[in-house]
Amino acid sequence: MSKTKKIIIFGIGLYPEIIHQYLTDDSEFEVVAFTLDDSYINEDTYLGLPLIPFSKVQDTFPPEDYYMHVGLSYTNLNHLRKSRYHEAKEKGYTLPTYISTKATILTKHPIGDNCFIFENNTIQPFVKIGSNIILWSGNHIGHHSKIHNHNFISSHVVVSGKCVIKENCFIGVNATLAHGVTIEKENLIGAGSYISKNTTPKSVYVPPRSVKLDKTSDQFKL
Repeated sequence: MSKTKKIIIFGIGLYPEIIHQYLTDDSEFEVVAFTLDDSYINEDTYLGLPLIPFSKVQDTFPPEDYYMHVGLSYTNLNHLRKSRYHEAKEKGYTLPTYISTKATILTKHPIGDNCFIFENNTIQPFVKIGSNIILWSGNHIGHHSKIHNHNFISSHVVVSGKCVIKENCFIGVNATLAHGVTIEKENLIGAGSYISKNTTPKSVYVPPRSVKLDKTSDQFKL
């Protein structure tokens, strides 16, 4: 894919490394640098590219010439990513959304900025997706659902039709939301959870844990 735009990634570590790979392989963006809060910088480069203090990034990479993606995950229920998202916008940067070419996008509603939508997501008609949202691979977002800003949805989550996910939530792998459910602000929905009713703000929902049987695997005929 032809590289026609230059972009800086905020953050270092596993998730920014993944972002770098996806943007390099499957976007029009050329990653030219990384940036990070000044107090966390211990080196001048990351992945062979310049690592610039966030307080000075606009001096080297001015926002009129470069884009930025805030590549932080779900720390503090996405509040850290939310904070740096607003700070980057205050500096004047445009924060583009990445949508995998292997995702299925059927909604006609515009998707917000600074989102990262991985492969094999299915986003059905009439879905509304806000800004600063991460949809990891393989999710189903059902028709007429609405995902508010600053959320993280892990892999293989099923969001049924007409659901609402309010701000600053984390939804774990293989969770399922029943039709018409509202997830309130700052919820942590654990992996494998089934949510059939509206939640309450700042709540944590987890399913029962698996139980280890008092048998060995060779006692079962498979």
